Amino acid sequence: MPDHHLPQWPGEGLTRIPHSVYTDEAIYEREQERIFRGASWNYVGLEAEIPKRGDFVKSFVGETPVILTRDAEGGVNVLVNRCPHKGVQFCQEAAGNTKTFACPYHQWSFDLKGSLQGLPFRRGVGGQGGFSPEFDFATHGLDRLHVTTHRGAIFASFSPETPPFEAYLGASNLGYFDRVFDGRPLRVLGKMKQRVATNWKTLVENFKDPYHATLLHVFFATFGIWRADQRTEVRIDPTGGTSTLVQTSPVVLEKKRADEIEADIAAQMKVFKKDFMALAEPTLLRVLREFPEDEDTVTMQTLWPNCAIHQNLNSLGVRLALPRGPNAIEIHWTFFGYESDSPEITERRLLHANFFGPGGLVTGDDIEVWQLNQRGVRTTPSGVCRVEAGGSSTADADFVITESAVRAFYGHYRRVMGL
Repeated sequence: MPDHHLPQWPGEGLTRIPHSVYTDEAIYEREQERIFRGASWNYVGLEAEIPKRGDFVKSFVGETPVILTRDAEGGVNVLVNRCPHKGVQFCQEAAGNTKTFACPYHQWSFDLKGSLQGLPFRRGVGGQGGFSPEFDFATHGLDRLHVTTHRGAIFASFSPETPPFEAYLGASNLGYFDRVFDGRPLRVLGKMKQRVATNWKTLVENFKDPYHATLLHVFFATFGIWRADQRTEVRIDPTGGTSTLVQTSPVVLEKKRADEIEADIAAQMKVFKKDFMALAEPTLLRVLREFPEDEDTVTMQTLWPNCAIHQNLNSLGVRLALPRGPNAIEIHWTFFGYESDSPEITERRLLHANFFGPGGLVTGDDIEVWQLNQRGVRTTPSGVCRVEAGGSSTADADFVITESAVRAFYGHYRRVMGL
């Protein structure tokens, strides 16, 4: 689509985000082309989801439905869930084990690498009809994506020009990724999904924004998990697309009480009310130390374009913001641990997973605000968002009240999108 049909970015640069990038259909179509079908590593699943040969699980790259498979030789493949004959999405099961896939329409069958294996009546019936002798099975297979795996996580790309995964994340962010994906075999503890009336970038911004966490989340503020008076780090990769938020909670580490907070900070945090609520089960906040950096009780990493990896107390998880048009997303949540986990730490992981998901003690706040955000920007497509916390910097920060990672994200977004 010619650029003159696309909304223009405001002259103030990265401190402004045009409302139209959340609502415009032409922008959305270009995102599918340049981001999700471009040189991006898209998270599609965990190797733990396909442990055996013949295992498969459905996933998505943007709006494109794909199938993650473990073939007969043990290799990992990502195949587009679309028959090359008539375009049918042939795989309907969420997960399973099989030797072949067959399209229900005309029974074309494919192996787990996507190669066409057979089709009925290739030579017709009674010498009539059928397919040409020159019909080439090799050119009628499923579309296959480029695949990289890193310590149990699987990513796929439509582009052969996507950089190696380590370079794609950048040195500082790779360290936080490897902190969670440390090479130990993984075990999936559960999965959830939900549909939310917002734009996919709103979700990504939220996970790059330490500013809101201390103001919106009653649970975090009340129990001292994420607050303005605690040590915070924002680490941004050189492209700006990937970043990690790190928070230290001395309350959770039993170094201070939740009500120990400076009066001027408490006064600006409307959600903080001393003795406003109490936990009937206070052990919910108990943390079992498991990482070398014991002081970092919460990390939130967002990988370009739409994946977030969290370590919140003992909860480990991946969340994926899948675009469903400009005004809707599907959020896919995967919670995991390690095969070597003790029953005690598995219990902690499951308890701390209650912060997240459709009814999460924390994400319930986010889900409501994301939808209000989308309603607001849709009413004024010509308006702008103002992201000026922390100035205009797109660099690393060591404080809470900053939107540097959001600005960095949109710097990368503008380059990829050509805006």
